[in-house]
This record gives sequence, structure tokens and C-alpha cells, in this order.
Amino acid sequence: MIRLLFFAHLGEQVGERQVTWPHVPETVGKLKEEVEARYSLSLERVMTAVNEEYAHDDAPLQTGDTVAFIPPVSGG
Repeated sequence: MIRLLFFAHLGEQVGERQVTWPHVPETVGKLKEEVEARYSLSLERVMTAVNEEYAHDDAPLQTGDTVAFIPPVSGG
């Protein structure tokens, strides 16, 4: 299992800020595809961090990882 964290509006769309994912996909990219399908989200422009370090879609995942999805933010 891995832990997923959803920041900003993503948490609102999912309905939870934190989710336990029952299995471990091979890569961040595959996880994003699964999350998009399950929650009808677009994660195309979302930054992903694995264990508090930014990660690309080809980054491998392991049991016990924490994956955060961080949407772009703007301010003024």
C-alpha cells in the first residue's frame, strides 16, 4: 500500500485529503493514470512528490511510499 496526499482543490474533488491506495503501481505515471480514472481528475499539470521529493512520471514506487499531488498555484 501507498499513501496519497491531495493538495488544494484536488482534495476537494476527491473528497479526502489523504487516501490509502491498496496496491503499488510500477511508476508515478501509472499511478497518475489510475487516480485520474478513479476520481475523474486531470493530473497533467500537477506536480508529484514521492516521500517529499519531486518526482517525474518514470519514477518507481515502492510499498510504504507517500505520494503527494500538488496543483499549480498562483498568487498576487
